[in-house]
Amino acid sequence: MACIPILTYHNIAHAPVGARLRSLYVAPRRFAWQMGLLARAGYQGLSLRDALPYLRGESSGKVVVITFDDGYRDNVDSALPILQRWGFTATCFVVSAALGAFNRWDAEQLRVEKPMMSLSELEHWRDAGMEIGAHTQNHVHLPALADADAEQEISGSKAELEAQLGQEIMTFCYPYGEMGAREREMVARSGFAAAVTTRRGRAQSDADLFALPRISVGGHHLPHVFPLQLWTGYEDRPRS
Repeated sequence: MACIPILTYHNIAHAPVGARLRSLYVAPRRFAWQMGLLARAGYQGLSLRDALPYLRGESSGKVVVITFDDGYRDNVDSALPILQRWGFTATCFVVSAALGAFNRWDAEQLRVEKPMMSLSELEHWRDAGMEIGAHTQNHVHLPALADADAEQEISGSKAELEAQLGQEIMTFCYPYGEMGAREREMVARSGFAAAVTTRRGRAQSDADLFALPRISVGGHHLPHVFPLQLWTGYEDRPRS
């Protein structure tokens, strides 16, 4: 049974002075080193959409899935050229009501307003062969919402992005990684093909496509941690 790492990134940038949760920032030079390491090791970096045949067990090969949460502008400015250098694709999970705005759901907590991609920047990301996934309309805590509100956040984000971009949105990311049986069923019923969590681990080729685990790549990690996350059982053990 194949192990397929699904990487999680947020910002590809240097952390601003005074920002909290600096682990959410991976410096562009570090990201470039990580992508180069994957390529030199014979891996193909894929979006979640492009990796679905591998996750379903229909294809085999050395692949790693690359995902970005929220839709920050630095993803298109800093990450995209590096991905293109190696011929990789990636998925950006976008908060549909925040295009061209900022991270209003956690700006106060993080002490920084981080700019989000505008529609034109998102179109540039798409036109470069990258995938756009949904991340709700407002980056909410889904389990805290009533059924109708949770349904709207999930299906509404898909509908809004499809209307603005003129293409199908196939994949979803649960905000804060929060999901249970109800949220899983809502995502499946909304017409998505797969969804990712923040549960730690490498995905298996027979994994539940609507509760996929991921590997969080932190800017605070020493360089040797990245290979451990990919090629050993380091991420497959429960957190203490």
